[in-house]
Amino acid sequence: MSKKLFIGSSLLSKEQTGSVEFQISHLTNRVLKLTDHLKLHDKDYSSQRGLWKILGQRKRLLSYLSKTNLTNYETLINKLNIRKLKNR
Repeated sequence: MSKKLFIGSSLLSKEQTGSVEFQISHLTNRVLKLTDHLKLHDKDYSSQRGLWKILGQRKRLLSYLSKTNLTNYETLINKLNIRKLKNR
């Protein structure tokens, strides 16, 4: 998928391509594509390693976003259905 096509179909506007929220949504898209690939090719270990690296990067970005802007973090994880929020 080309970058322009992804930007057009993403949840965020074109001006925010460098933002943490855009990066997380882009990584989530890549995670979904790789998990579909790994359902068909379960012994593709290089793709598994790539998935782990993407998940680690997304985890670090989500941690950063939760520390810096909690409201954006909560709206983003609800939009992307990444995590369930714990009751506070």
